[in-house]
Amino acid sequence: MSESTPLAGQVALVTGASRGIGLAIARRLGRMGARVAICACDETRLRAAAEELRRAGTEILAVAADVSRAADVAALVEEVNRAWGDLDILVNNAGTGLFAPLHELGESDWDTILDTNLKGVFLCSKQVAPQMIRRRRGHIINISSLAGKNAMAGGGAYCASKWGLLGMTQCMAEDLRGYGVRVSAVCPGTVQTEFSPHAGKDPQKMLQPEDVAHAVAMIVTQTPQSFISEVSLRPTQKP
Repeated sequence: MSESTPLAGQVALVTGASRGIGLAIARRLGRMGARVAICACDETRLRAAAEELRRAGTEILAVAADVSRAADVAALVEEVNRAWGDLDILVNNAGTGLFAPLHELGESDWDTILDTNLKGVFLCSKQVAPQMIRRRRGHIINISSLAGKNAMAGGGAYCASKWGLLGMTQCMAEDLRGYGVRVSAVCPGTVQTEFSPHAGKDPQKMLQPEDVAHAVAMIVTQTPQSFISEVSLRPTQKP
């Protein structure tokens, strides 16, 4: 371990890491010396992301998985453990959104959003927490959103998932802090990614994926006696 690679020897898993925020987080953790496992549903994008990270010098493991499926998550964590051992860092980033008035959403739309954004975090954390408890250390970082604090037209299902994620994060933190495991939430505002349309907004003024990665880096390098439970990120100028 050195100042330039403070995570040397540590194992991280970033979900939804084939692009956007997840890929930026994986990139940053790799530069900090961690071995990084990434997952996503789209195998083509996942392979491309893994190749980019390898070229940058990151020791990488890419596993196609749907975090809303318990069997996929169990197989994912088992493969990481088999390759590198127990996890030190879990970043629950996988998410999806569909923005429309709630009464216009179908039941399948609701299920997709809640299963990915909320159930997926439950399934991944449930798999990883026992090994962190056993070792009495670890970070679980849930990528939420300012939409988990603020209502918006057309955001009923998405906001519900992120509001729920913040509540779950706080409860998980209380469940695990006595074991030396810190559970945190990062809540960015609008980030310039492919995730959702940003009509009328200046992309140069929006948050960038690297800004979220910076917040994650700050959390995983905090001093042992401190606990950054939540980070809210906003652009310096309104886009």
